[in-house]
Amino acid sequence: MLQPKWLRTFEALVELGNFTRAAERLDLTQAAVSQHIKHLESRLGPLLLRQSRKLELTPAGHALLDYRREMQAAEQRLEQRLAGDDASRGELSLITPGSIGLAIYPHLLALQRQAPGLSIRHRFAPTAEVIDAVLENRAELGLASQRPEDPRLAVSLFAREALELVVPAEADVEGWEDLARIGFIDHPDGHHMATRLLSRRFPGNPGVRHLPCRGFTNQIGLILAPVAQGLGFSVLPRFAREAFAAPEAIRVVEGSPEVVDDLWLLHRAEWPLSARAERALEWLDARVVNPRST
Repeated sequence: MLQPKWLRTFEALVELGNFTRAAERLDLTQAAVSQHIKHLESRLGPLLLRQSRKLELTPAGHALLDYRREMQAAEQRLEQRLAGDDASRGELSLITPGSIGLAIYPHLLALQRQAPGLSIRHRFAPTAEVIDAVLENRAELGLASQRPEDPRLAVSLFAREALELVVPAEADVEGWEDLARIGFIDHPDGHHMATRLLSRRFPGNPGVRHLPCRGFTNQIGLILAPVAQGLGFSVLPRFAREAFAAPEAIRVVEGSPEVVDDLWLLHRAEWPLSARAERALEWLDARVVNPRST
């Protein structure tokens, strides 16, 4: 096992480039510094080339220095994760589907600007992965488009999100024939979402698979880029449309009935949320239209 004091000595020696200065910084004798380096080299091989005026790292020395820095970063992450009673510092980990993630991430960054001690760790993932991540403690908070029944999870309604038919700004859509003329921009959930919405808006239609496909992307932030350029239409959740950077180039075709999905907030039920997670939820409640704040 590599002793922490040996690693500290090695790091100081590399930084200062001199045994005497390293000994002074660490309040050790030069003999103790040399002994620590010998312990390391007996396990790892030569770490330093002792030139007349400077020390040069061997490949093993570079690897050990990288290891030392990785260990320091891991210790810092551990301290952040254990700082649960401090609402202004530590790591906040959450995992969400893409659409709601696009909506909340700018607000989370604004929170981080207000509290620079926070570290926001946000992943985008489908609902099944969201649930697994929260259950396995890889994320403190999760948002899911389906309500899980696992008793280990605390579940509450976070937001409601409508599916929207989005077309180019200048497109005239009165019926199914217009959609067939414009063509469909697909995405991983495209056929499923379009079928759910269009089967209600245009009953008796031949089905989404009979529409000409004008393109596909798996990046939720890019789905509306071809729509904005007049290349097709798409069906996607409202929060994704609201996050699009060129709203003037697209248009939502209003109609009824609506198709609205619930988004569920998840966290482990066996222990309370950290103070920083509570703060983040209060912050989002004030900025995202959702049932938690009404």
